[in-house]
Amino acid sequence: MTPKPEVLKDVTLLVTHYNRSGSLDRLLKAFKDLDWEFGEIIVSDDCSKPFHLDKLYELKNRYNFKLIKSPINKGLGNNLNKGQDAVTKKYTLYIQEDFVPKRAFRAHFNDALKMMEQDGCWDLVTFYSYEPYPYLNPYKHGFSEKIFHSSPLYINNLKFYLYGDHPHLRKSDFFSKFGRYREDLNGDQTEIEMSLSFIKNKGRSLFYDDLYALLDQVNSTTEPSTATFRKSWRQSNVPGILLIRWFYLKYKFLKMSIKLLSRPRLKSTR
Repeated sequence: MTPKPEVLKDVTLLVTHYNRSGSLDRLLKAFKDLDWEFGEIIVSDDCSKPFHLDKLYELKNRYNFKLIKSPINKGLGNNLNKGQDAVTKKYTLYIQEDFVPKRAFRAHFNDALKMMEQDGCWDLVTFYSYEPYPYLNPYKHGFSEKIFHSSPLYINNLKFYLYGDHPHLRKSDFFSKFGRYREDLNGDQTEIEMSLSFIKNKGRSLFYDDLYALLDQVNSTTEPSTATFRKSWRQSNVPGILLIRWFYLKYKFLKMSIKLLSRPRLKSTR
């Protein structure tokens, strides 16, 4: 007898999509293979090309998700906003279409969900990152709390990414405490603006310590990642690039410190 799938009735799977329907199919199949069912699945599409849009309708029938479309391409901020607006469950698992959950993801996601439900203090739990967050306080079940230090003595530029767009679990009333995503900026700027709001409004975040243990990011030549150049630039050991990167990061550190100091806190409606 085939066991019944575990139903995460209080969790919405929110996927942002743009012109990578093959990747989306792979992601949704991987979740299905984990014997999971979510309370709902929402795919927020940013005006994909007709070929991919046609595929989305096929996938919609196969995986039973709610498709949120846009008549024109409006960028990451809008895609995230309209997707989150459609969520009806208490918790949101946000993930981009080019990720694939590993078998270990299921158990550790359940740990994260229990901590968020029972502890009551966590706003975000992150499952993947290109690089570890620099200032962590070990918590439990392989997770650590991200600690933001406002002192300039803590000089690692990555400290400003207390929030990140990588796959994470969050409370679905996220906007009420941290505001909506900016829609007038590119993807990187949208991410950092939300992170600054997360810091200013006292967000608390957990991070799974083993960066690559739970998910893979998989891309192909037909559906490539837009982050490839940025990742290779960060990892380059060419002396000239290292020097440029050093000056750029010092400038960015100062810029973000000033922006954070000048940012007002929001009045939470939670």
